[in-house]
Amino acid sequence: CPFVQAASSFLSPSTPWLYHNWHADHLLPETSGDSTQPEAMEEEEPLFSNLDLFLFTLIAGLIIYWFMSRKKAEPIPDFFPGRQVMWSVKNSNCCCYFPLQGRNIVVFYGSQTGTGEEFANRLSKDAQRYGMKGMAADPEEYVMCELSRLAEIDNSLAIFCMATYGEGDPTDNAQDFYDWLQESDLELNGVNYTVFALGNKTYEHYNAMGAYVDKRLEELGAKRVFDLGMGDDDGNLEEDFVTWREQFWPAMCEHFGVEASGEDSSIRQYELKEHNDINMNKVYTGELGRLKSFETQKPPFDSKNPFLAPVIVNRKLNKAGNRHLMHLEVDITGSKIRYESGDHVAVYPTNDTAIVNKLGQILGVDLDMVISLNNLDEESNKKHPFPCPTTYRTALTHYLDIIHPPRTNVLYELAQYATDPKDQENMRKMASSAPEGKALYQSFVLEDNRNILAILEDLPSLRPPIDHLCELMPRLQARYYSIASSSKVHPNSIHICAVLVEYTTKTGRLTKGVATTWLKNKLVADNGHKSTVPMYIRKSQFRLPFKASNPVIMVGPGTGIAPFMGFIQERGWLKEQGKEVGETVLYFGCRHKNEDYLYQEELEEAEKTGVITKLNVAFSRDQEQKVYVQHLLRTNKEDLWRQIHTDNAHIYICGDARNMARDVQTAFYEIAEELGGMTRTQATDYIKKLMTKGRYSQDVWS
Repeated sequence: CPFVQAASSFLSPSTPWLYHNWHADHLLPETSGDSTQPEAMEEEEPLFSNLDLFLFTLIAGLIIYWFMSRKKAEPIPDFFPGRQVMWSVKNSNCCCYFPLQGRNIVVFYGSQTGTGEEFANRLSKDAQRYGMKGMAADPEEYVMCELSRLAEIDNSLAIFCMATYGEGDPTDNAQDFYDWLQESDLELNGVNYTVFALGNKTYEHYNAMGAYVDKRLEELGAKRVFDLGMGDDDGNLEEDFVTWREQFWPAMCEHFGVEASGEDSSIRQYELKEHNDINMNKVYTGELGRLKSFETQKPPFDSKNPFLAPVIVNRKLNKAGNRHLMHLEVDITGSKIRYESGDHVAVYPTNDTAIVNKLGQILGVDLDMVISLNNLDEESNKKHPFPCPTTYRTALTHYLDIIHPPRTNVLYELAQYATDPKDQENMRKMASSAPEGKALYQSFVLEDNRNILAILEDLPSLRPPIDHLCELMPRLQARYYSIASSSKVHPNSIHICAVLVEYTTKTGRLTKGVATTWLKNKLVADNGHKSTVPMYIRKSQFRLPFKASNPVIMVGPGTGIAPFMGFIQERGWLKEQGKEVGETVLYFGCRHKNEDYLYQEELEEAEKTGVITKLNVAFSRDQEQKVYVQHLLRTNKEDLWRQIHTDNAHIYICGDARNMARDVQTAFYEIAEELGGMTRTQATDYIKKLMTKGRYSQDVWS
């Protein structure tokens, strides 16, 4: 062992200057008097004193302990009936092993908003109905290079529910898996797989992540046993998944030569435990990871450990009109949080207490009962559906999404509790892939926008146990906002620009957006206490050019202005530092100049001081014919073409993906056609090359 050799050399008498200096300084007692005494002592002294031997033994022991405790490569066990195949599981302290314990189906998910994880849980639960045993798995928590071990299990299958985030990117929890796929040359011969992709057709790179995983696994030798499923959230993602799933399972039964169990009844994953006598210091009150993490905050802050940022500004941005647009600032002083212009801030909202209370009333339960939902599968890596122990009130307020219309699997599972046979029949019908059932789900749930409370109100015979309801509800997810500030100018605060979501459904119910309603009510001082927002930073690729001298063209109507407030602040700061800053052109749009011209004073001041080279604003409804940002782009086509084609300008689009981003992109195609002398195909390729080079960036939502 090199470590032992080095230590031996260090303490060896053959290195006299080192050994004797150390020996003299630390071991020999001081002497005085007879000058011959040291010589006599040297003649009689043994090579090592007792203290020498003790210290050397201690060092040797530490070396042996280090050597023995090193992580050794774990040999892949040969699989045979009765022997467990182990899978390495990551955690913050070590790499431990998780027994697959008879499971032959593993459903990995890449999920940003929780839907991919929800689909994975449904598929792993389905496996039981088909005589198999499954588990849902977060690829971030597993050593994915051990995927090949699945080949050692009879009738094994890896299913991947992979969402695409942003501009064709993997979700946060699938980033490491994506990197591994790109770099790996591991042979996956004998591994069976299929992929269901989750995406949105309004985005340029529709289902890019799912398609890549499907293609790359095949390249590594894995066997595709069922076709790639494509889910479109711009249409009906739930319908796409149900249709794919109902074709998938019969195909798997045929492929593996197994038969469905025929059991269509509800299968519980968790069992209820009520705590009648518990120390309340051990009860979760909204924390996402570590218990009491909101009381004792410790960096680093991330999705499992958000920072409680005090709200220091909350003001209404629009001067008039029936909408509420708001600007918030949260304080990050002392948090060690760093951000850059273009990054996103994620916030964890809570549900409306009035809705939570109504659910408690309609189900006739004590919301303050302390409970745990414990996984019936003791070997599962996921012990609870949300942090436990906690109260029903906390679960419904902090952890569960009770506002989004429930998916078909929730209706199917709850149908058994409806005492009216007609209600039971309709709920099961909505969960099927039959055209009649799809149409009923579309109209009754989606078009009428019924959440779980509305369904309970409109189906009085349906009164499920609240613990089963809590088991089935998806997790309440963080909401992402483009940061409306620059850390160069505001290092200790983060700015948010948002519009309150509020509308009346076809059933006459007023529906409010969870996060924007919650943010609106975050007063700077609430009864003498500072309001706080649990938040963390999500890094983005939406970045100003490395060279400040490059021109930038920013297109952001409505709240799409948010990241550009940060860009403008940063370009102004760079000018103050004496840097050469290129043209900074903004295209902003709103309905009326006197109502919702967001940040009007700041923008006009920036143009006045030369930070913004040209400010272009489209007021869509201030005249008879509507004018949008894409119309202004066409008006300024000569300047735009010079900036893009000659001056290497960077283009940034932020806002609505479904209409605005498409229309703006079409305007750029037309400008390239007219002034660049291109065909539409050439113009399309030209803009796509700008995207590839990082000169056409989008931060859009649907």
